[in-house]
Amino acid sequence: MLILGIESSCDETAAAVLRDGRFILSNVIASQVAVHKKYGGVVPELASRHHLENIVPIVNAALQEAGLAQHALDGIAVTQGPGLVGSLLVGVNYAKALSFSLNKPLVAVNHLEGHIYSVPLELARSEIERGVPLTDWSELFPALCLIVSGGHTSLYWVQDLGHDETQAGRFELVGRTRDDAAGEAFDKVAKLLHLGYPGGPVIDRLSKKGDPHAIEFPVSKISDGKLDFSFSGIKTAVLRYVQTHLQKEVDQMSARRNEENFHDHLPQPVYDLIASFQKTAIEMLFDKTSKAAELRRPRSILVSGGVACNSLLRSRFHEGFKSKNSIPVYFPSPILSTDNAAMIAAAGYPRLKAGRYAGLSLNADVHLKLHE
Repeated sequence: MLILGIESSCDETAAAVLRDGRFILSNVIASQVAVHKKYGGVVPELASRHHLENIVPIVNAALQEAGLAQHALDGIAVTQGPGLVGSLLVGVNYAKALSFSLNKPLVAVNHLEGHIYSVPLELARSEIERGVPLTDWSELFPALCLIVSGGHTSLYWVQDLGHDETQAGRFELVGRTRDDAAGEAFDKVAKLLHLGYPGGPVIDRLSKKGDPHAIEFPVSKISDGKLDFSFSGIKTAVLRYVQTHLQKEVDQMSARRNEENFHDHLPQPVYDLIASFQKTAIEMLFDKTSKAAELRRPRSILVSGGVACNSLLRSRFHEGFKSKNSIPVYFPSPILSTDNAAMIAAAGYPRLKAGRYAGLSLNADVHLKLHE
């Protein structure tokens, strides 16, 4: 079964073709980082305009890379939400038009469910490349899945993926951010320090030059005992520290930010600040996930989303769960961690097999929830 996935929830236009929900035949992404970089974040109106420009050539490129004509497809999966309304509408309306013109079934996918599917999809991709038997995905579940990105920080209990004709995946929200997403905090700290956008990769790289124990930032406490996250406090703490201790250095950085190799010649206290911020943010993610694991006792921990590319997060989770719980932790590769359409096609596959089609009345849903 050949399925085309379309993803346009934020600032990346993506299309992919999968066979039988596991075999990636193509996975094409058009990034808008250069468009939004000068603004220090995604500008929704600009994002939707560039989706309009990119959607047709990106879908055509995905089909060409897969060596397929449009009529060879068995179905189309598209991200319905959550996300930016203008961006979602481009993907949803294009998918509906394609479905109608080809007389092919259309299925709607929750973006967060796609991120959950990206982890077993990565396992399948790796096993296919190595020529070894494919893992039975049911062996991973029940699992705790941390979705951590610029727009989302959520922890789900995933009973199973329901990868058959009769069952849908079952998801329970265990914890969520009550304010900023983790990736958003990284972007805002990077913007404060004039490091550029997106902030996650540059902070990860520059943190290696600093002392992560130099500054003790506060860790958020949720008074009602829930396993929720909060990143507004550490973001404010970084701002206050800069204002009190590093304002002169940061002002000088602002004047120099366009210099060549700017990042390689920052004051040492700034590198220490960056490393200390990252350490605290990652520890907050690990702490809540670890507490949830103690309560739920999952077979595995799945981590996905753009922040899953962070090197400290990966090492902290691998080492922390190995020593504490002996629970295996799985991450997607970078291209499957960030927004992509392969994960949307994978999540859409069981819906397509089960005949759970979306009609042409399908509309974008900015606040679409992921639940059982």
